[in-house]
Amino acid sequence: MKEIMAIIRMDMIGKTKEALAEIGFPSITCKRVLGRGKKKIDFSLIKDYMTGEDISAIQDKKIAEQISEVHRLISKRLVIILSKDEDVKKIVDTIIETNRTGNPGDGKIFVIPVTDSIRIRTEEIGDAAI
Repeated sequence: MKEIMAIIRMDMIGKTKEALAEIGFPSITCKRVLGRGKKKIDFSLIKDYMTGEDISAIQDKKIAEQISEVHRLISKRLVIILSKDEDVKKIVDTIIETNRTGNPGDGKIFVIPVTDSIRIRTEEIGDAAI
């Protein structure tokens, strides 16, 4: 059993839900999250407007983050799906196909092993609980 966590663009959640339902996986958990990628600040863009002392002050991380657009947190959606091991590839491929634009920010997918699951209502265990 696996947990598939996909971080996707806010405007792609509808298409993703539909695509997953079409392949037989309508059960998902979804929540709003904030995050950012690993892109670094390019100080050369602002150095012409600064004196020598100002540039060293901007190297301070807090100040740099305040002036940098690439460091603001972006709204995304986190989609969580529990699946049988044999279904993971189909689900992951569908998420990729639905969300890939070829641009930065398309998202990330994480696949994590799940040791057990229990349905509270019926006490079913393992794959039967999902």
